[in-house]
Amino acid sequence: MDSFMNEIQEQEKALENIRHKLALLPDLPGCYLMKNKEDKIIYVGKAKILKNRVRSYFTGSHDGKTQRLVSEIRDFEYIVTGSNMEALILECNLIKKHSPRFNVLLKDDKTYPYIKITNEPHPRLEVTRRVLKDKAKYFGPYPNAYAAQQTKKLLDRMYPLRKCNVMPKEVCLYYHMGQCLAPCVQEVPQASYDAMIQEITSFLSGGHEEIKKELQRKMMEAAEELQFERAKELRDQIINIDALMEKQKITTKDAKNRDVFGFSVDKGWMCVQILYMRQGKMIERHASVFPFYGDAYSDFLSYVAQYYSENPALPQEILLPEMEEEGEMLDSVSGAAALQQWLGVKTLVPQRGLKKQMITMAEENARVSLNEKFQLIERNEERTSKASENLGRAIGLSSLSRIEAFDNSNIQGTNPVSAMVVFIEGKPAKKEYRKYKVRTVQGPDDYETMREVIRRRYERVLKENLPMPDLIVVDGGKGQISAATDVLENELGLYIPVCGLVKDAKHKTAQLMAFDPPAPIHLARDSQEFYLLQRIQDEVHRFAISFHREQRGKSMVASRLDAIPGIGEKRRKALLKHFGSLKKIKEASVEDFRPLSIGDKLAREIINALRDEEEVEES
Repeated sequence: MDSFMNEIQEQEKALENIRHKLALLPDLPGCYLMKNKEDKIIYVGKAKILKNRVRSYFTGSHDGKTQRLVSEIRDFEYIVTGSNMEALILECNLIKKHSPRFNVLLKDDKTYPYIKITNEPHPRLEVTRRVLKDKAKYFGPYPNAYAAQQTKKLLDRMYPLRKCNVMPKEVCLYYHMGQCLAPCVQEVPQASYDAMIQEITSFLSGGHEEIKKELQRKMMEAAEELQFERAKELRDQIINIDALMEKQKITTKDAKNRDVFGFSVDKGWMCVQILYMRQGKMIERHASVFPFYGDAYSDFLSYVAQYYSENPALPQEILLPEMEEEGEMLDSVSGAAALQQWLGVKTLVPQRGLKKQMITMAEENARVSLNEKFQLIERNEERTSKASENLGRAIGLSSLSRIEAFDNSNIQGTNPVSAMVVFIEGKPAKKEYRKYKVRTVQGPDDYETMREVIRRRYERVLKENLPMPDLIVVDGGKGQISAATDVLENELGLYIPVCGLVKDAKHKTAQLMAFDPPAPIHLARDSQEFYLLQRIQDEVHRFAISFHREQRGKSMVASRLDAIPGIGEKRRKALLKHFGSLKKIKEASVEDFRPLSIGDKLAREIINALRDEEEVEES
C-alpha cells in the first residue's frame, strides 16, 4: 500500500513539473521526447507547432493507446527546428538512436537485391543486397536474386566491362569471348567506359526499347556484311531482352521508377505496403506489420523517413496516400513536401487518375495483409486459448472458459434490440448467439435496455439449467456494468463477474473496466488478450447492428404498405412474395398486379403512394 501511495505522489509531482514546462513551449516546429520514471525515452514525435502538439497529450480525453503512453510519461524534452523538413530528419535520427518502444521502428527483416555499377577506375557490374553511400550507381530493387542475376547476365554479354573482382595479370576467357576490354593488359579510354555506363543506365532506367532498336540496327549491318555469327549473337541479345521484359507486368505508360506507399490500420496495428515500380512495371511489393501508438499518419511518415534514411538507392518518384480525416489534405501535402525537400525526389499525394489507383492498390494490399495477420491469430488455437487465460488472470479469475457479451442497438431511436454472442476458449460459438427485441423500454435508454436483456437471459439460464458464463461483457462503462450487476445480484441472486468495454471517439475498443466499483484494467494493446476483447466487441456489435437493420427493414416495409388503403396483412405478404421487395413493387406496371387479383385502380394507388413517399424522403 505504501509503495502504491508513493508512486501516486511521484506521479503527481511529475505532472506538476510537466504543467510548468508546458507553459514554456514555443509556437515553433520541432521534436519532443517523452520520458518515463527511469528517465528513459519512450516516444519521439515531431510537430509543426510544439506547444499545441505536446499540450494535447495532457489535456482532454484520449483513446486507449494514447492513455497507455501518457500514463508512463514523467518528463519531456523538446528540440526546436527551423522547418518541418528538419523536424522530420531529426525525428528519424532520434528514433534510430534511442529506439523508443512506443515508436514505429523499422525492422529490416528482408533486403532485396540491386544491380550495382561500381565507382572504380575500371567499373564492373555486380548484384548486391547492401546499398552503400559509395558513389556507385544502384538499380532496383529486384523481386529476387534470380531476376537480378538474369538481368546482370544479359548486360554482361552486351557490355564488356571488367568481370574479375581482382585485376589479373593476363587476359581471361571473357576477353576472348568479347565480354571484357582487358584493362589488365591494355589502357581503356574513359570515354569507352562512360558510353557503356550511360547505355547500361539507360537500359536499367527503362530505355530498353531504345537499346533493342540499336541492337536491331547493328544486327542488320552485320547480316549485310555477311558477319552471320555476330548477327546471331545480336539476335540472341534481342530475344533475351524481350524475354526479360515480358516477365514484368506493365502498369504505367511511362518508364519511371516509383515507390508507391499505402497503409492500413486496425486493432492497434499498422501495415505499410510498398509497391516497387521499375521501368514503368510493378516488380515487387513489400509489407511491414507492427503495433503503433501515436497518430497513424504521423507514424506512417516516420516509417517512410526511416526507410529512406537506410536506403540511399532512391526512385525517381514517391507516391504517398492522403490522410483519411476530412480537411487534412494540407497536412498530407506538407509531409510529402518535407520528404521531397530532404530526399531530393519528387514526392506526390495523388488525388485522381492512374497514380491514385496505384495508391489504392497499395492500400488494399495493406488491408489484405493486416486481415491475414488477424486471421492467422484467430486460427492459432494455442494463442487464442492463452489469450482467454491471460484475460481471466487480469480480471482475477482462476479460470475463464465461457464469455457472454451483450450490445444494444437503437439507431435513430427506433426498433430497439439487443444481441448476445458467446465465446468459448477464446473462439466464437455462433450456435449459441441470441437476439432480443426490447419489450419494456420506450426510447433510447441504454441502462434500462441492459437491465431487461440481462434479466431475460439469465432467468432463462436458471429456468432451463443452461451453462453459466465465467464472465459477462457489456458494451459500455460504469453505468452499464452497474445495471447488469444490480439485476444479477439483487434480482436473480447470481454472482457472475461483469466487465465493460469502453470505446474511443472512433468507436474502437479503448479500455477494459471491471471490479466493484468498476475501474480500468490496463492491457498491452499488442497483446493477445486485448485483441480477443476487440474481436468480442466487434462481433457482438456486428450481430446487434445486423439484427437491428433486419427489424427496422421489416418495420419500414410493413408501415409503408399498411399505410395504403385497401392493403391488409394478407395482401402485403402476397405482394412481397410476388415482387420480392418494395423497390420491385414501385417499379412495376399496373398490368403486373393483375395475377394477384388487384385491380388497376388499386395498383395505381400502390405505385403512386410508394413513389410519392420516396420523393418526400429525398426532398
